[in-house]
Amino acid sequence: MTNEEEEKETVKETVPGETKEQTENEAEVTDTDKKETEETPAEESAEETEEVTEEDEILALKEQVEESENKYLKLYAEFENFKRRNRQEAELNNKYKDQKFAENLLPVLDNLERALAIDGTDDSFIALNKGVEMVYNNLVETLEKHDIKAIDALDQPFDPNFHQAVMTEASDKDSDIVIEEFQKGYILKDRVIRPTMVKVSE
Repeated sequence: MTNEEEEKETVKETVPGETKEQTENEAEVTDTDKKETEETPAEESAEETEEVTEEDEILALKEQVEESENKYLKLYAEFENFKRRNRQEAELNNKYKDQKFAENLLPVLDNLERALAIDGTDDSFIALNKGVEMVYNNLVETLEKHDIKAIDALDQPFDPNFHQAVMTEASDKDSDIVIEEFQKGYILKDRVIRPTMVKVSE
């Protein structure tokens, strides 16, 4: 065999060996890239899941805060309404605190008026009548100091808010005019504590 042929054989033996090693190296690199490619999406997916979970927790906390705020505002409004109602009731009770006192005194006034309506001529009766009149006037003045006043009804148009008609009668006056009082009515400030019992013209 010549020298040239021997060199060719050597080249043939060397080249295939080198190609095999390169192929193995390339295969190892490909496997590594494949593993890296396979691992990367999993890591990204885990991060995304953590982010989504944190967002859900934040949203849940926000909802809890809004719900707590709404409950607080509702309770605050109810408490303010409760305080306002109590204040109004206290003011109303204070305004009409003398109503029971007046209602208890009205029968006394009625009896004094009946006593004053009795006629008499002797001196003792006149003196007694004058004393009763002084007591009556004194009591009326005391009631007026507490804003308790008699309702002016005679010759006034009939008003169901202040008058209680117990009888009607034909009269030369216009219809629905109070022509007689049977029992005086009284008001406390702007509240009727007893309407006037009256006779009304037809």
